[in-house]
Amino acid sequence: MQPQLTGYNTTVSIGAERNKVLRNTYMLLGISLVPTVIGALVGLSMNFAFMAQHPIMYSLGAFAVMMGMFFGISASRNSGLGVVLLLALTGFMGLMLGPILQMALGFSNGGQIVGLAAGGTAAIFMVLAGIATTSKRDFSFMGKFLMVGIVLLILASLANMFFQIPAMALTLSGVAVLLFSGFILFDVSRVVNGGETNYVMATLAIYLDIYNLFINLLQILMALMGQRD
Repeated sequence: MQPQLTGYNTTVSIGAERNKVLRNTYMLLGISLVPTVIGALVGLSMNFAFMAQHPIMYSLGAFAVMMGMFFGISASRNSGLGVVLLLALTGFMGLMLGPILQMALGFSNGGQIVGLAAGGTAAIFMVLAGIATTSKRDFSFMGKFLMVGIVLLILASLANMFFQIPAMALTLSGVAVLLFSGFILFDVSRVVNGGETNYVMATLAIYLDIYNLFINLLQILMALMGQRD
């Protein structure tokens, strides 16, 4: 009888720990939106002429900054510094939203487009996170497919930077929405099923899913709904 009780207690303990990681992840995810919004507001007032003149250099520079911060967050994920660096990263990511938000708000119905993109992102996240949390299903089988998909998406996006084909850009945004929706299922499921036990890294992964989902929804809505005066 004792071994059965011991096994039961262990199961309860593991479940409680996973729930704690999930709670902390959602709490930090909510907090991370604050510097994102602040960064976006600052970005709206900035002049991104350099980006327009040198898009490749701008992209490489932003990528280098993000990679450095990713490394710092990973290295300090078990300390308070990891949280600080994560919030700094989300502020920087918000700043990087400046150009696309300026473009969106240049439409006469820009506010509506941004609101729909934000609302759509929130709705997709809540539905998919709810599925991953309540179903308890392990979505880790999606990992390889999603990684292959994201590599192909990056390569296709780089190619379209040179070709500048609007239809291709719209198609890639649609594919990205599907991919990052899949990543939400995958990353939340990892926390629920114990595949990720560090809430800082879990928050980083889910934040990036939401961020990229929002950007690509916004691009689709701008292409389909954007109205000039």
